[in-house]
Amino acid sequence: MSTILEDIKKNFKGGDSLTKLIYINVGAFLITSVLSVLSFLFMVNSWEFLNYFTLPANIPSFITKPWSIISYMFLHKNFIHLLFNMLWLYFGGQIFLSFFDNKKLISTYVLGGISGAVLFIISFNLFPVFATALPNAIAMGASASVLAIIMAIATKSPNYSIRLFLIGNVKLKHIAILSIILDILSIPKGNAGGHIAHLGGAFFGYLYVKQLNGGNDIASGFNKIMDYLAVYFTRKPKLRKTYSRRKSDQDFRNQKVLNQAKIDKILDKIAKSGYEGLTKQEKDILFKESKK
Repeated sequence: MSTILEDIKKNFKGGDSLTKLIYINVGAFLITSVLSVLSFLFMVNSWEFLNYFTLPANIPSFITKPWSIISYMFLHKNFIHLLFNMLWLYFGGQIFLSFFDNKKLISTYVLGGISGAVLFIISFNLFPVFATALPNAIAMGASASVLAIIMAIATKSPNYSIRLFLIGNVKLKHIAILSIILDILSIPKGNAGGHIAHLGGAFFGYLYVKQLNGGNDIASGFNKIMDYLAVYFTRKPKLRKTYSRRKSDQDFRNQKVLNQAKIDKILDKIAKSGYEGLTKQEKDILFKESKK
């Protein structure tokens, strides 16, 4: 078990940003799943704990837990929800890293998730159809972040072709357009909050790359914050320097005389009562002196 944990730790530290994102999502799912099992065994409501990290549409509720605008994008309802998002993340992330660097992948994932969260909150507070659902509406999952990555690569290279099983070669722009159309048409049919969040993430992915193509990195402020946090949490403690005054020749001679006096006293004691009559401290002094 320790070997497995060491391998995971090694892969996480040495992996690229895509690997880290997948590990974080899987880790969060495992933790919440274990808590769910424990809550079942001890008859405790695990949802109350999980609710601290899901994103509420109700603004007063959101104000009490602002961190949820980040945490929600790493939580998943069940294994199928996680698996689907991680497959899309891996597929899109691999292509993304062929065009952009690791830092931009993190920026797109997090800021795309935030954009999805903002559109989700605004929509549920703006449109009358959501009035009755508003108090209990929540969002969770990496879908908005993943759609941001898919839309980003589709904007960067719209004619990039990939081969899909049973379908054949498909261009990225067609995948992106189809995803957006399906999300819009699916809003009235269930999980409206999820589909709205997807659209928010997709919008950020498109805007981000369009701005990058024009020479403007709208994620530069976020990147500076992440750089600061990385330095802060990996900063090594400063070593305390100790200074000692160099001994003068006279001090050295005086110390030598004192040491010789101690040795002479120990030798006299040996002559009177033998080696076994020495204390441990006297034996140590004699031993150190013999090594010089």
